[in-house]
Amino acid sequence: MAKSLNRYFHFLENSGEAKPSGRLWYPAADIYKTPDGWLVKVELAGVSAEDIEIDIQGNQLYIAGCRKDKTCAAGGSVQQLEITYSRFEKSLEFPGSIEEAKLEHNFEDGLLMIFLKTG
Repeated sequence: MAKSLNRYFHFLENSGEAKPSGRLWYPAADIYKTPDGWLVKVELAGVSAEDIEIDIQGNQLYIAGCRKDKTCAAGGSVQQLEITYSRFEKSLEFPGSIEEAKLEHNFEDGLLMIFLKTG
């Protein structure tokens, strides 16, 4: 499944062009050390796979994208708005370089699972 999702993800090529604009939100993330590397879980409910960017530089994993409100009906009005619909980003630091890690990912049920295989 991860390979079929590759076409939806935009991988940045060591560029500093991804700059925050407007109000950002910061998704929750869990990091697990595994026998063959790392597992990163990022909570991205309501985000489309094609709106996610992933970049690795040195010992940092950078995840960014945008959650868009696609459910607002024409002619409707907002009664309550608590969910943030805007650009998000998350930078995670690891104890050593992860640039050479083999990156695999899966995006299902609002969770982005990133596998960084280092050994």
